[in-house]
Amino acid sequence: MQAIVETLFDAAYLITVITIGIIMIAKSGKNSQYRLFGIMAIVLGSGDAFHLLPRAYALCTTGLENFTAALGTGKFITSITMTVFYVILYYVWRIRYNVKGQNGITAAVYILSALRIVLCLFPQNEWLSAEAPISWGIYRNIPFALLGLLIIVLFYKSAKENNDKPFKWMWLTIVLSFGFYIPVVLWADAIPMIGMLMIPKTCAYVWTVLIGYQAMKNSK
Repeated sequence: MQAIVETLFDAAYLITVITIGIIMIAKSGKNSQYRLFGIMAIVLGSGDAFHLLPRAYALCTTGLENFTAALGTGKFITSITMTVFYVILYYVWRIRYNVKGQNGITAAVYILSALRIVLCLFPQNEWLSAEAPISWGIYRNIPFALLGLLIIVLFYKSAKENNDKPFKWMWLTIVLSFGFYIPVVLWADAIPMIGMLMIPKTCAYVWTVLIGYQAMKNSK
């Protein structure tokens, strides 16, 4: 039952975000904000596919324990693409609110992103092992969480100051995604059921993408 439900959910998620991304790019015209948002949605879906497709195959065949290397590789790729996702979202913020300068914030975004990616590259992560150390899961997610917190603050303040109703809840989607993701990093190995929090985390990302798509539709 888990295999069927989870596979259908993941398939719906991947098809939804990638399709929306393609539509946004195709219909964005000269609007760089929505074109960038579409690219961001495709990066999100494509990156997650590297982890979710092997997971679906494993669940529907001989089990997760027989696909440790494939799942670890997918998790590594997803970790990188999710970092890129937030860098793109930062530039969506800059374009949407016509932000000029702010070199310090830009530097912080790149430093945190680079630190996250570098930490993901360390062999101590043991991506291909079934016994990957939780300590390195925490280390690599510290700069990622700080990057997310920065993006949350930026969208919260800008949407409020500009009375931006279409993006009013963008900050909340990011809060929810991290709120559901962090317990998985910390406790999913000890308590497997906590891994189910990846479902509402995924829904939060779909909400993020839908906010951009709906804003584009309304702008036309």
